[in-house]
Amino acid sequence: MIVGSGKFRYKVAEGWGKLPEGWKFTQVAGIVTDSKDNVYVFNRWLHPMIIFDRDGNFLKSWGEGMFNTPHGSCIESDRYIYLADSGNHTVRKFTLDGELVMTLGTEDAPRDGKPFDSPTGVSVSSVGEIFVSDGYGNRMVHKFSPEGELLLSWGESGEGPGQFALPHGIFAHRNGNIYVADRENHRIQIFDHNGTFINQWMTNFNMPCTLFVDSDDNVYIPELRHQMSILDMDGKLITRWGGNESHDPGLFVAPHTAWTDSHGDLYVGEVLEGQRIQKFIRI
Repeated sequence: MIVGSGKFRYKVAEGWGKLPEGWKFTQVAGIVTDSKDNVYVFNRWLHPMIIFDRDGNFLKSWGEGMFNTPHGSCIESDRYIYLADSGNHTVRKFTLDGELVMTLGTEDAPRDGKPFDSPTGVSVSSVGEIFVSDGYGNRMVHKFSPEGELLLSWGESGEGPGQFALPHGIFAHRNGNIYVADRENHRIQIFDHNGTFINQWMTNFNMPCTLFVDSDDNVYIPELRHQMSILDMDGKLITRWGGNESHDPGLFVAPHTAWTDSHGDLYVGEVLEGQRIQKFIRI
């Protein structure tokens, strides 16, 4: 099956991701890739972090017994991976081998108006500052220093600029701007690194969950209501596919996370009744 259009056409790699016998994907909430094109799959099962090579061969897993509700993820400089756990109200920094380096927030202690109450996403800027979308409880964004000191917070419940219905995903771009997927408001909001509102994209989204920007400034947005969109940095739609709920290869039930590798291949993880990862090989 071929999906997408123009320069963004993909062939579906059916059956990608060879799990050990008896294992399964459950609610694939986060995906990142490293410089070797290894794929880190953050999911809500007994083995929270499952790592594959580019061809889908199982490499290892870690994080067993450490997470409540895996949610968002990001990778920093091929050294560290940050993981948001909406169920235990923390964001944690690990080495790629699973060694815990730093914890933000207080485990199992939701905090009203402060980090965190059910955080959803995390992203690290080019200077190491950490941005967290504190989505389900606080409807805020928090900025931390590389050492984990809280620098500032912004946002409140609402539909206006700088307000959120659900800040569900976040991406710190190398241009210094912060892109937030405001899922229930069906938009992407753009801020400078100090939280000043710049712009918003409302490109007929249907519950955008998060976003990833590749090195060529292509923007990948998985939308919970069954579709995947790719935009340019002006917010102009390049291609979109899906839209109708389907378990068929190449289509979607509930896309939650997306990332690309160095070849431009796209990985999309699904939650709710989707519970899978799909690989799309760029043609």
